[in-house]
Order: sequence, then C-alpha cells, then structure tokens
Amino acid sequence: MIRLWCRFLLYAVCAITLTACGKPPEFQQESYVFGTRVQITIYGEPEDKAAPVSAAILADLDRLHARLHAWQPSEITRMNAAFAQGKPYQTDPEMIAILKQAKGYADRSDQLFDPAIGDLVAAWGFHEDTFAAVLPDPALLHTLVAAHPSLDDLEFDGNQVSSRNPAVNIDLGGFKGFALDRAASYLRKKGMNNALINIGGNVLALGRKGDTPWKVGLQHPRKPGVLAIIQLNDGESIGTSGDYQRYFEVKGQRYSHLIDPRSGQPAQTMQAATVIAPPSAEAGAISDASTKPVFIGGISSATHYAERFGIKDVLLVASDGSVYLTPDMQARVQWQQNPPHIYRLR
Repeated sequence: MIRLWCRFLLYAVCAITLTACGKPPEFQQESYVFGTRVQITIYGEPEDKAAPVSAAILADLDRLHARLHAWQPSEITRMNAAFAQGKPYQTDPEMIAILKQAKGYADRSDQLFDPAIGDLVAAWGFHEDTFAAVLPDPALLHTLVAAHPSLDDLEFDGNQVSSRNPAVNIDLGGFKGFALDRAASYLRKKGMNNALINIGGNVLALGRKGDTPWKVGLQHPRKPGVLAIIQLNDGESIGTSGDYQRYFEVKGQRYSHLIDPRSGQPAQTMQAATVIAPPSAEAGAISDASTKPVFIGGISSATHYAERFGIKDVLLVASDGSVYLTPDMQARVQWQQNPPHIYRLR
C-alpha cells in the first residue's frame, strides 16, 4: 500500500449506475488500492464492454500497489536498502520512467515535492496505517534534514539506478497521480472516451457525462460534507493536498504527513490546496505532484508554483478557513458551504 498523501476527498457527483428508462448505461466499479478508495466510472458503454476494461485497470493498480509500497517489502524498499548500502539497483524501464518523471517534478518544485524524504516521513510515524500522537526526536530530525536527500542524488545507467546519497529513501505516496494517466490512456485505447477515474481523491475526467461535463465535490477540510462542486472538462485532472486525514494532534497542535523538506516539520501553511491540471498526457501526475509545493510553499508562493506546472485553476483553504482562489477557478466553483472569507489569489 503506497502511503496516501492527504487531500480533499474529491467525490464524483451523482455517480450512479444507470440502466433503466432507456438512459445510456453508466458502469461503475470500486476497489481499495494504494491504501485508498479507487473508483472507475464509464459512461455510455454496456457493462459487458466496460467491466473487463475497468477490471484490467484495477489489476494494474494492484500490481503497482505491491511494487511501490513505501514500507512493506516491495521493489521500492529493496531499492532503498541498496541506496543505504551505497549499491546500485537493477530495475526495469517502467520504474526508471516513474523515477525520472518524479525527479523532473521535484526540480520544478524546488524540491518541495520530494519523494526522497521517506526517512523523514517515517520519523513522524506516517509509515504506519495508524498514527501515534508522538513527536519525533529533534536530534533525529536535524540529522535527517542535514542529509539533504533529493531525487537529484539519483544516477541512471540504462535500467540501473544508484544514489550518491545513502540518505535517499524513496516514498512515492505523493505521486500516485501518474496512475491516473495510465488508466486514461488505457480507456482511450479501448475506445472509452467518457469516463471518470478517481484514485483516492485525485480525479481525471474523460469526455462528458452525456450532455453535461463531469463534476466533482471538494470535501470540506474541517466540517462534514462538500465545500464546493467543480466542473471538469475533457482531459482535466484535479488534485488536492490537505492536513485533515493523515495527521495526529499533540497539545492541540495538528501535525500532518505533508512534511516540509527544508525544516523536517509538517507544513502549517493552510488546511488544503486544490489545483486543476489542464489536459495533457501527464495531467494526472501533474495534479498530484504540483499540490505539494503549492501547499508547503504557502499562499504567497502558490500561484508561482502552479504556473511552473502550467496550472491556472487554484483553490486554497487557509488555516482560518478563508478561501483564496484564482479567477479561473472562481468561474467554475459552485459553493455548497460558504467560507468565512473569499479572496482573489494573484
């Protein structure tokens, strides 16, 4: 199970199987992969065609789940063990491509998206399914931060990867969005061009739901229910990072899994950050990776990092519950719960 980086849960709106009254069929299948709920919705195709396509996608996600697990025995843990011993690791083109893609996004984010800090994440107790309310040893955090692990430390030679820094401990829990792109590509290959793919709150839309665009709901980060409903166009992907699922509290202070690599501390900048990545072959991956620098960097640098990823649609929930959003995002939001204050994000 890849560690789930917390985010707004993005709910498909009115995702119901439709077969009666002559309406076009809507096939939906759910599973539990990557430590989170995965939902595939295919519109306008009969079940006998949609079901095997959906099953193939879920099977591929299960395979990746086992391969990329951050702390149970997996190829990632074997790779990290090799790095810690100063040894190279022999893998295959799929893994090399994932690592190189993640490295490019880490560079674009000034390393605020940093899948190399698995030891820091573990020190805070987030390499577990439940989180003990215990603060890590400050001396340990200092040592881990001083080691400066980064994907820039990786060296590639064909299908072999090595690390110049034995402190590199790869955790791709914040990068499962690439699997959205794989699923979308497979759906298109099979001629299914109207679908919604939801992997733990990262959602990618294909086509439309009949005469209307797909819509998703953003979970409120502090209250029950949906904060807003947002429309997605063909090929767009929406993702969120937030502090409200994977966290614990000590003396009233919330500590989430979103670790700032510069300090070794959980980021305290806001409650949640949502972005919409425009259509591209990497929209899913971008919607996932880009939320890390947007969240960790804070409100003042949010649009700076969003623009680096080609993103114009940004919505932030500040620590006091106020909402900041870009004009592009404002044009597509339908509020379900009114924020205390709404500000334009520049």
